[in-house]
Amino acid sequence: MQGLLIGLITFIIIGLFHPAVSKGEYYFGVKIWWAFLICGVATFVFALLVENIIIQSILGVFSFSCFWSIKEVFDQRERVRKGWFPKNPKRRYPF
Repeated sequence: MQGLLIGLITFIIIGLFHPAVSKGEYYFGVKIWWAFLICGVATFVFALLVENIIIQSILGVFSFSCFWSIKEVFDQRERVRKGWFPKNPKRRYPF
C-alpha cells in the first residue's frame, strides 16, 4: 500500500507542476525559476532530515519536480515565443 500511496501522490505532484510552470511563466516570466530552486533545495534538505520513508519519498518527488520545473519554465518561454501558449499582454517579453 505504501508504494501505491507514493505513486498516487507522485502523480498528483507532477500534475500540479504542469499548470504551475505555465502560470508562473505567464505572470512572472522566467524569473520564477528562483522560486522553484528555493523550494527544490528546501524540500531536498527536509527529505534528508525526515525519517519516515513515505514522507521522504514525497519530499524527494516534490524536490526534483521543482528542479525539473526550472528547465520547463525556460522551455515554456520558447513555447510562448512560438505562439503555442498565450503571452501576458501586461508584461514585456525580452525576446
